[in-house]
Amino acid sequence: MNTKRAFLTAAIVLVATMTALAGGKKLKMPAPLKVGDKVAIISPASTPGEDNPEKAAATLRAWGFVPVIGQHVLAKYHAYAGTIEERCADLRWALNDPEIKAIVCSRGGYGSAMLLDPMTHEDFKRHPKWIVGYSDITALHSAMVCSGVMSLHANMGGALGGRGDSDSINLMLRDVLMGKLPSYTVPAHPLNKMGTARGIVIGGNMAVFTNIAGNREWDFLDRDNIKGKDIILFFEDVSESMPRVNSMLQVLRLKGVLNRVKGIIVGRFTDYKHDEADYDMNEMLSETLNKYNVPVCYDFPASHDEDWNYPMIEGCPAILKVTPDGVTLTFEKK
Repeated sequence: MNTKRAFLTAAIVLVATMTALAGGKKLKMPAPLKVGDKVAIISPASTPGEDNPEKAAATLRAWGFVPVIGQHVLAKYHAYAGTIEERCADLRWALNDPEIKAIVCSRGGYGSAMLLDPMTHEDFKRHPKWIVGYSDITALHSAMVCSGVMSLHANMGGALGGRGDSDSINLMLRDVLMGKLPSYTVPAHPLNKMGTARGIVIGGNMAVFTNIAGNREWDFLDRDNIKGKDIILFFEDVSESMPRVNSMLQVLRLKGVLNRVKGIIVGRFTDYKHDEADYDMNEMLSETLNKYNVPVCYDFPASHDEDWNYPMIEGCPAILKVTPDGVTLTFEKK
């Protein structure tokens, strides 16, 4: 009997060890929303325009959800939508209320990373739910993934309200919120590097996640629940110079991040100044990225352009295929 127990114990330990070596636990996908579910609208970064929350709420209502607007959504404190304490209060309320099934950020801007120190991993995973946004909201996506929960890089309050409930990109977001996993097909780009990759999709705004890199608690490229997992990295940015973007890219290279990824998705870099007429951002990036033995695609619809910003499920397994005919990215549940 003792021998059997010892054998069973050893087997359990072996299975647990193999699971850890294979990348540990899966990240949890928030439950699909249903008609009648509550969705919070908060401002964890900069202050939105005064009509932003109500217009976003109108779109959510048209989809059958019940929007609930945070107390400090229009607060103003320097460049931010309220003090750290006010923004944290709204974020904690939205995360911890079990009746709220998703959180839509009103806008990006600045300040989301300031909320991470007062927060804990338990805050983000107690009631798993989607956090929706992009740009500066990348800091919250990083926190969610580090806490073991998937997050949603997608259009937020301004686009929801401004583009309306029937906009094709907004409808993509609605479908993901309601449980439909997307598959995207986009045209080929002359700089693409061919190949197929499988891994969890993580990334977002390049400046934000590069600034977080190295933080012990919130760097999603260096957490225990990410180590060992295959990664498909995506990034985009706005109003950054080519030398600045190249500097961020070299930080990722020197940290060994680019050696770990199985595929790279380059979104659109909007509102940047060309240093030379015949040399653009993608050409500069390709000089480093295309040296790696992984598929790379350029000008993918993840960006600050609201009509070129497909929802990207951070922490979700996916297959990236880059062929001469085009690019497909398919999200999977397994």
